[in-house]
Amino acid sequence: MMIGDSLPDTLTDEPSIRLSKSGRSIQQAQETIYSFLLEIVKKWPPEETLLEFKRLFIYHVDSISAEAMQSLYEIVFSNNEEEFRNTLKRCCYILVNNWDAARHYKPIQDLVHVFTDPSTHRYTASPTLKRLRLWLNNFVSSQGYQELRLFASRYEEQGRGPWSSRYTSYLLVPQYVNLKNPIEQREAARALSRQLKDRFKFDLAMYIARSQSTATSERKPKNPTALGDEALRLIKTIVARRGPFSYANLANIFVNQTKHLSYKNFKHSLKKYLIFSVENPEFVETLQAKLAEKLDALYVEHDHETVTHALILRTCNRVIEYLTTENQKDPSQLFVLLLSKGNALTLVIALLKIILVCKHARTHLEARIAELVTYYQNYPEDECNWIVNFLEIFNVTFAIYAENVQYNLIKMDAEQSQPTHLFDPDEYRIFSQLRSNRVVTEVLLDSEINPIASD
Repeated sequence: MMIGDSLPDTLTDEPSIRLSKSGRSIQQAQETIYSFLLEIVKKWPPEETLLEFKRLFIYHVDSISAEAMQSLYEIVFSNNEEEFRNTLKRCCYILVNNWDAARHYKPIQDLVHVFTDPSTHRYTASPTLKRLRLWLNNFVSSQGYQELRLFASRYEEQGRGPWSSRYTSYLLVPQYVNLKNPIEQREAARALSRQLKDRFKFDLAMYIARSQSTATSERKPKNPTALGDEALRLIKTIVARRGPFSYANLANIFVNQTKHLSYKNFKHSLKKYLIFSVENPEFVETLQAKLAEKLDALYVEHDHETVTHALILRTCNRVIEYLTTENQKDPSQLFVLLLSKGNALTLVIALLKIILVCKHARTHLEARIAELVTYYQNYPEDECNWIVNFLEIFNVTFAIYAENVQYNLIKMDAEQSQPTHLFDPDEYRIFSQLRSNRVVTEVLLDSEINPIASD
C-alpha cells in the first residue's frame, strides 16, 4: 500500500499477545513502563527523569520503580528484539514530546547521547544484561536511532550539520505517515515538521522585508535559503502569476471542467493542464512524451468510469512518483532527465499544480521529497548543486503557496510603460503578510513589514 493511499490512522493492526515469564502479556509489561515514564516526566525535573531513564535502560539497576525494572526484564527475557525496540522508541518519544511541550530542549539532545554511554560496551557475565546491551548497540545502528537524532538536530547550531539538515521538515514526514511507528513518535514528527515549516515561512517573510528596507543597516539580512540574492527574484517571478492565470485559478478551472469526465479523458486533460502556459518547449516535449506513456497505461480498468476523488488522489500520487521517485528510493528517470536540462523551477511548478488540484496528495509528495534528500545526502553539497537548487526552489515555492502566507507585488514606477508580456523583477517590490495567529503579531509589529491587501 502506498503512503498516500494508506488507511486512516485509527485503522492499525492489533498487537499480537505474547506472554512474559511471569505470565503477563508483553503488552502489559510495556504499558507499565510507559505509565511510569509518563508519570515522572510530568512531575520531575528533566535531569532526574533522564537519569531514571538511564537507570532503567542503560544501567538496568537502582531504578526507583521495581515494577518498571521487572517489566523491562520480562521484555528482555522474552528474547524478542523487535518488541524491545518498539518499547524503547516509544519511551524515548514520551520524553521528547513532554520536554518539547515544556520547552526543555537540551534534555532532548542529552537523550540522544545517552545511547553512546561507555557502559553499553562493557563486559558482563549476566545473560540478561548482555542481551540488553547488545540490543541497545543494535538500536544505535538502526534507522530508528537516526530518526531520533533528527529531533535533537533541530536545536544544534545552524551550519554545523550536513546540507541535508536544511530539509529536516521533509525528512520527518516518513516518520509520521508510517503506521508502524509509535503514536508518540508520529505526533512528535508531525509537530516538529510543522514548526520547522512555520519557522522557514516566518524567516522568509522577514528576509524579504529587511532586504528591501530603505533603512540603513550594517548587518546584511539573514537569508533562510541557499539561493543567495536570487531568492528575491525567484519569489517575485512566482508571485507574478496572478489574476485569471494564477496557478490557483487554473487549478480551480481544471477541477471544475473535469469533474464529470471519464477517467481516460481526465488523464488526457491532466497532461494538458501540467504543460499549460509552460514556456520551455524542451520541458513540454519531454513531459508530454514520457508522462503520456505512463498515464495512458495507468489504471486502464477504470478508463470508462466517471472520475472520482479516490481516483484523482491515486493518479496524482502516481504522477508525483513519476516526477520524483517511483521506487521510493532512487530518483526517477524523468526527475533526472528534467533536472539535468536545468528545469528545476518548471518541475517544481508542475508539482505545485498537482497539489493545487489535489491537496491531499501533499503528504505523499513531501514523503517523496524526503526520499530524494535521503538518496543524495551522503554526497558533498558541491557535487549535487543541481538537487540542492531544486530543493531550495521547492521549499520557497511551497512556502509562498502556504495557506497562511500572502505575498503581493507592487510596481515601484507605475507610470513606466512596459509591454504586458514582459516581467522585470527588479521593477517590483514584494510584501508579505503572515496570517497565522501564532506568528502574525511578531510580523506585524516589525516596522519593516508593510502588508498590502490582496487583489
